[in-house]
Amino acid sequence: MTEITEVPSPFCGIGTDDLSIQVDGIHLKVTANGCAVNTPAFEQAIGDTSPRIAGQETDLETAIQKAAEILRDTQQPVIGGCATDVNGMRALLALADKTGAVVDNINFNAARRNLLAMQDSGWMNTTLSEVKNRCDLLLIIGTDPEVFAPRFFEHFLWNEHSMFLESTDQREVIYLGKTPTGKAATSPSGKSPSVIPCEDADLPDVVAVLSALIKNRPIQVETVGNITVTELQAIAEKLRSARYGVVLWSGGKLTFDHAELTVQTICNIVKDINLQDTRCSGLPLGGKDGDYTANQVCGWTTGYPARINFARGYPEYDPFLYDSQTMIANGEADALLWVHAYNSAATPPQTKLPTIVIGRSGMQFEQEPDVFIPIGTPGIDHAGHVYRMDSVVALRLKKLRDAGLPSTADVLHAIEQAL
Repeated sequence: MTEITEVPSPFCGIGTDDLSIQVDGIHLKVTANGCAVNTPAFEQAIGDTSPRIAGQETDLETAIQKAAEILRDTQQPVIGGCATDVNGMRALLALADKTGAVVDNINFNAARRNLLAMQDSGWMNTTLSEVKNRCDLLLIIGTDPEVFAPRFFEHFLWNEHSMFLESTDQREVIYLGKTPTGKAATSPSGKSPSVIPCEDADLPDVVAVLSALIKNRPIQVETVGNITVTELQAIAEKLRSARYGVVLWSGGKLTFDHAELTVQTICNIVKDINLQDTRCSGLPLGGKDGDYTANQVCGWTTGYPARINFARGYPEYDPFLYDSQTMIANGEADALLWVHAYNSAATPPQTKLPTIVIGRSGMQFEQEPDVFIPIGTPGIDHAGHVYRMDSVVALRLKKLRDAGLPSTADVLHAIEQAL
């Protein structure tokens, strides 16, 4: 039995890198600095380690040959999930290029809300390090960071030292929309966040009025979404007077129609504040299931985010047309390859198509896929790299145990070679 310290996590998105994990053979136990996201992900038990064809155990080579046989006879395969590390995503793109497949990350519909806004009008976003060292006002719109990453506040708001603040305890936190579920946003001295709740459906109007107030435009109503214009005016004034305000949102939590327009309004708020003799930056919350890694690798390899089609022999990007689940439902695909190295509960969508699953050991299926190859998890079963939610830091993941499981990259390279 050994204990490994300073373990980085690929699960929480914020780059937590201080976990202590006890390793007892193939069993892991988080002994320090765990959280509701990281602890169960690291401690998830290993299930079967043998590949299966139609539910029957087989060896790895036979499973790889069967997967290649399925893909060899396809006209339009789709590769979904795309939840892996940098090398796994590189191998996935190489296989997609060879088979003419669609590549679609599991969280792309959420990421699309940000990408459409960024591509249309740009944005001014910051990094987690800048938040840690400069932020004196955090405005959170429509989400609860504590649920997404339980240690976000501990790491980046209530850190003991900051380069440009005398005391991080004096930071101010405002929730607009969601109500926090816990006490993580309360400062070490007991200062509670300001909470101005509203329904999700009212957020577009609330954010639009806040944007108008920041531009000093006249407002003809007294309330919007049960929030008074006076309350929104107070938020606008606080953003103007902050030395370094940060506006945080999560595309995945803005589930109403045309949420990209609300993201664009948030980004415009940030830009307008920067025209008023102070500094302000945006911070989109994300990074689960390797989505930032998928988009980064896909971006530098093809020039596009991770929703592309290689059917014409070159990458084509369309954030709506190449939605893998829609393609499957509409009969536009003839095979599914599902890749998910992080969560054994993240199984592929139900389909009658020939299905290959390259997934974390322990996956259970209502309908057994044609081929299932259990793989190791980056940061547990093999070393690797993943991108943090601000896309500027690639975490170097450690290998913690030897369970005899291949990596995503190993399996996908082998399938490509078998073709």
